[in-house]
Amino acid sequence: MPFNGLPPGKISTTRIPSLFFTDLLPQLDDLDEMKVTLYVLWLFTRLEGDVRYLKEENLTGDPDFMAGLGATAAAQLTAVQSGLERAVNRGTLLKTSVPDGEGELVIYFFNSPRGQAAVQSVADGSWRPSDGDSPIPTLSLEQPNIFRLYEENIGPLTPLIADTLRDAEIEFPEDWIRDAVAIAVQNNVRKWNYIEAILRSWQDGGKDERPDRGHTKESRRGYLEDEFAEFIED
Repeated sequence: MPFNGLPPGKISTTRIPSLFFTDLLPQLDDLDEMKVTLYVLWLFTRLEGDVRYLKEENLTGDPDFMAGLGATAAAQLTAVQSGLERAVNRGTLLKTSVPDGEGELVIYFFNSPRGQAAVQSVADGSWRPSDGDSPIPTLSLEQPNIFRLYEENIGPLTPLIADTLRDAEIEFPEDWIRDAVAIAVQNNVRKWNYIEAILRSWQDGGKDERPDRGHTKESRRGYLEDEFAEFIED
């Protein structure tokens, strides 16, 4: 499948340390290690929390990533395991394990001061993974840019709407726009002025302090319909 180029508008980016290009990239001579290294860098930048780690299943569980590693499931698994092993041997990743039932759970940290401290915490027993850890992102869940988000959920993209969306990107945080679009879809009010009204109410009153926060889905819908009733057709 050919690459169609970057789409218009604001797109998400991944911050990669310059040392990757100056110190690590010249050493990478194996395609599996290269792909695994780039993918875990992408994952680590999207994880949340003070202790960020990965398991092998976090890589093998992403079908979009796995599809580029081999023609069969066995070949893909071998590529992931080889890439991880090479990354550990090179020092890019730190590998450790914690008790898990009758066996052990192998986990990986990025080789940074934070990762080194985490490995030490595992070794001295002061930290271990919990069931409540944040979900792991996948390539298929990477958020679309605002233009595709609008076209997929609201309607056709006209030149006027495109200009409006560019202005909105500057004025409002990207996650606010995604959340407001989701509310519009949930309430079946697929209008930009409805989305903008939600954004401005968050801008004025604070997104996390809105009166519907913490309520049930039904009560949140009722609150939003009351506040933005002028944008909802009978």
